[in-house]
Amino acid sequence: MDTNDTKHVLVIGTGSIGERHTRCFLATERCDVSVCEINDELRADMADRYRLSGTFSDLDTALQRPPDVAVICTPAHLHVAMAVKLLEAGVAVLCEKPLSTSLENTDRLGTLISAEGAKFSMAYVLRAHPLFAAVRQQVLSGDYGRPLEIIAVSGQHFPHYRPAYREIYYTDRETGGGVIQDGLTHVVNFVEWVVGPMTRVAADCDHLALPGVDIEDSVHVVARHGDVMVNYSMNQHQAPNDGVMMLICERGTFRVEANQMRWQVVTEPETPWTVHQLDPIERDDTFVLQAHRFLDYVADQEAEPLCRFEEGLQTLRGNLAIMRAADTQTWVEV
Repeated sequence: MDTNDTKHVLVIGTGSIGERHTRCFLATERCDVSVCEINDELRADMADRYRLSGTFSDLDTALQRPPDVAVICTPAHLHVAMAVKLLEAGVAVLCEKPLSTSLENTDRLGTLISAEGAKFSMAYVLRAHPLFAAVRQQVLSGDYGRPLEIIAVSGQHFPHYRPAYREIYYTDRETGGGVIQDGLTHVVNFVEWVVGPMTRVAADCDHLALPGVDIEDSVHVVARHGDVMVNYSMNQHQAPNDGVMMLICERGTFRVEANQMRWQVVTEPETPWTVHQLDPIERDDTFVLQAHRFLDYVADQEAEPLCRFEEGLQTLRGNLAIMRAADTQTWVEV
C-alpha cells in the first residue's frame, strides 16, 4: 500500500463499465490505477490507452500486493465471492450493481462488512448524480409533505450504447443480464433511497425487440414501497435515450427530466411549473463524482458510503422479486 495520500485502485474487469471506472478514477488525480482482466487482448488494450500502474491476469496475482481500493466490474454472479476475498485481504471495495444474482453467501459478505474498519459501497451511480441528489433533498425536506406516488418511465437504444451486448453478461439472468438487473435496478435503488424499501411487487416483462438475444428487454412494474405506490416502466430498444420521473407528494408534484438536467415542481392547480435548471454534465462526470465520494469514504473513518451494503442487498431482493413476479404473474412480497 501507498504510504502517502495517493491510493492504489485496482479495477477488476475491463468491459465498458470497468473501462469507465478506470478512466474516471484516473480523472480524480487522487490515485494510481491498475487493472485485472483475464482477457489478454482487453488487458493489453487498456495498458495501451491508459496510464496504468500495473496489469494483472488474475485476482490472486493482483492481491500479492494488495491495493487500497478495488472496484468490482465483473459479471454480477461473481461479485460476492470477489468482495469476500478482497475484504479479507483488507481492501476497500466499490462493487458494481447489482450486488449479485442470488442471495447466496450475502450473509457472509454482510458479516465481513460489519467488521470494524471494513469499507464497502455499491456503485449505484444515480446517488452521485447532481440532479437526482437535488430532487431527493427537496422531497426529504418535508416542505411538500410525504411522498404518495412515483411514476418512472425510461428507455434507450441498447445496441447503440452497448454494441457488444450479445457477447457479454447481458444475455443471461444468471450473470446479471436483462433489463431488470441491468437497467431498472438503478431506478429501483434510487426510489428506495428516497422513500424506502420495495415491499410488494407485480410485474410483466418480455423480449420485444433486441436482436440476437432472448432475454427480456422491456419491463413494467407495479410496486409498493410501504405506503408509497410506484410504477416503473423501462425498455432497451426505443430510439431516444430518455427518462422522466414524477414524484407526487401531499403538497407538490415533481417532474424530473434527466436528459435535460432539470427538475420542476408545481404546488397548486392551474399554475405553471417552477423550473430548476442544472448545468449540463457528461456521463463520465457522475462517475468521477462517485469516485471522489468513494475515495473520501475510504480516507475518513467517520464517513458513510453512498450506497451501503444493506441498501444494495435490499435492491437485490427487489430485483429477484420483480423477476419472480413477472415469471409467475403474481404479487410477490419482497
